[in-house]
Amino acid sequence: MSISSEIDVHEELSGAPIGPFHKLLGILITLITLFDGYDTFNPAYVIHYVAQPWGLAPSQAGFLVSSGLVGFLFGAIGHGSVADRFGRRGTLLAGLWIVNVFTLLTAVLASDFWSYCALRFVTGLGLGVLLPLGTTFINELAPKRVSNTFSLWGVTLGWSLGGVAAGLVGVFLTPHYGWQILYYIGALSIPLTFVAHALLPESPRFLASRSRIPELRALLARLRPERAPVYRTATFTSAESKPPQSTIGALLSPRYRRVSLTIWVTAFLSLFAIFGLTGWIPTVMLKRGETFAASFGFGALMQAMSFIGGLTLAMLADRNFSLTPRYLATWWLTGGIAVLALVFVSGHGVNLAIVAVAGFCIIGAQHVLNNFTAGSYETCFRASGVGMELGIGRVGAILGPYVIGLLQQITGGPDAVFWAIGGASIVGALAIGSLGAVAARRLPSADAAPAE
Repeated sequence: MSISSEIDVHEELSGAPIGPFHKLLGILITLITLFDGYDTFNPAYVIHYVAQPWGLAPSQAGFLVSSGLVGFLFGAIGHGSVADRFGRRGTLLAGLWIVNVFTLLTAVLASDFWSYCALRFVTGLGLGVLLPLGTTFINELAPKRVSNTFSLWGVTLGWSLGGVAAGLVGVFLTPHYGWQILYYIGALSIPLTFVAHALLPESPRFLASRSRIPELRALLARLRPERAPVYRTATFTSAESKPPQSTIGALLSPRYRRVSLTIWVTAFLSLFAIFGLTGWIPTVMLKRGETFAASFGFGALMQAMSFIGGLTLAMLADRNFSLTPRYLATWWLTGGIAVLALVFVSGHGVNLAIVAVAGFCIIGAQHVLNNFTAGSYETCFRASGVGMELGIGRVGAILGPYVIGLLQQITGGPDAVFWAIGGASIVGALAIGSLGAVAARRLPSADAAPAE
C-alpha cells in the first residue's frame, strides 16, 4: 500500500538540482528573449537611413526609437493581470505572435514616419509581454540559491545577444539590403514560436496556486525525475495566497509600498538612461569622428558587456538577496560617472572604454533589477509586479531617446546625451541605494511569510 506524502511546492522547487529540463526551458526562454532584445534595439540602426529621406528633426528621430516602447509600456503593465489570472504560458505565446506578425509587417509596409511608428507601437504590445514574463517564468522555475544567476543565463543572455545581433545586422547587412533587413531577420522568431507551443509548460508555481494537480505532478516529474514516484501519490501544499482583487493595491499595500515605489522610480531612471544611450550612441559617435562601422559596433559592445556586468552582479546578489539594492547602486553610480566623463574627454580608445563600462554597469544592473523585482513579490501578483516595474520603466525608456534628441536640438551638440544619461544613472543609484538601509530587516521577498 502506498503512503501519500505532503509536499511543499515552494520548497520542492527551491531545493531542486538543475536538471536537463531546467536547462531546456532556460534555452527556450533565452531564444525568446533574444528576439525581444533584437527587436527592442534595432530602431537605433534605422535612424541613419530614414532621417534624411523622411525629413526627421532630432526629436522625431528620438520618437522613432520610442514608438515601440510606448506599446511596450501598455503591454508590460496590461499583461501582468492576465498572466496572474489565466497563466504564464498562454500570455507569453500570445505576445510572441503579436511580435511575429507586426515585425514582418514593418519590413513590408513601413514607408514613412507615421506608418513605421504605428507598426512599432503594436509590435511593442507584444514585446511588453516577453521580457517581464520570461523573467517571472524563470524566477518561478529556478532553485532559489541560483535564481539571479539562472535568470541571467535564461533571460539576460538572450536579450543581450539580441542587442548584439541587431548591431551586427546594422553594421554588415543594412548597407547592402536597407534597414528593412533588420525586420525580415526579426521575423525568424516565427519558427521559434511553434517550438515554444510544443515545449513550453505552464509555470509550476502557477499550477500549484490554481490546484491544477495532474499538470503539476507531470511537470514536477520532468523537473525532478528522480522523485517522480513520490509525486504520483503526493498531496501538494503552497503558501501562496489567492490573487488579490487589485494587483496595484497589493503592490502598494503597507508590506510592499516602500519597495514598489523605489523600484518604479529606479526603473524609470535606469531605462531612461539605457534607451537614451542605446538609441543615440551610434549617431553621437559618428558626430564624434568615429567610422560608420565603429559607431554601429558600439551598440553591440554595450550589449555584450551588459551580460558580463549583469552576470557578475547576479552572482553577488545570489549570495545575499537583501544586499542587492546596494550592489545595484554601486553599478549605476559607476556607470553614470563614466558616461559623464565623455563630456570632458574624447578619442577612440576613451570612447570604447567608457561605452564598455556603461554597458557593463548601467544595462547590466537593469537585468538584476528585473529579477530582484520578481523575487520581492508572491506568485499571485509576481507577474504584475514585474510588469509594473518594466511598464513604468518604459515611460523612462520612451522619454529617453525623445528628450535627449530634443536637448541636442536645443543645445546644438551631443554633450546633452552624456549629461542626461549620466545624471539619470546617478540619481537612480541614489534611489535604489536608499532601500539598502532597510533591506536587511524590512525587505519583503517571495520566501518570506506574509506580514500579519
